Amino acid sequence: MSVVLSYVPTPEGRGALPFGFAEAKMRSTTLLVIADGDSATAPAFAADLQSAREDADALGVTHEVLDNDPSLAHADRLIDASFDDDVDLLVIGIRRRSPVGKLFTGSGMQRVLLDAQCPVTAVKPPVRAAV
Repeated sequence: MSVVLSYVPTPEGRGALPFGFAEAKMRSTTLLVIADGDSATAPAFAADLQSAREDADALGVTHEVLDNDPSLAHADRLIDASFDDDVDLLVIGIRRRSPVGKLFTGSGMQRVLLDAQCPVTAVKPPVRAAV
């Protein structure tokens, strides 16, 4: 069994990383990271991935970064992964929104929430205290 984590180099994507690691550790399973196609080649991806690997190693979480399929949209790749029999959970990062903004969740993540075969956990980024 495994936990699939959507990675996008945004505060929302980075906010989902710790939750994905914690879920994989709690379930004693592998964490599969699927990066957004455009972000897989971004300089921030390598740095974030290295930091994530160090966190995973510190927690004892087995992890794997899946190769990107440029022919599929990120949402489609996540939905396809959710249909694998060994996937227990799909973890995605979403933006904080106002009550009205919640009506208009990003179309890609909304499709994932509606079309995924397995349970999906939507994680909001941490809130920073006002100074």
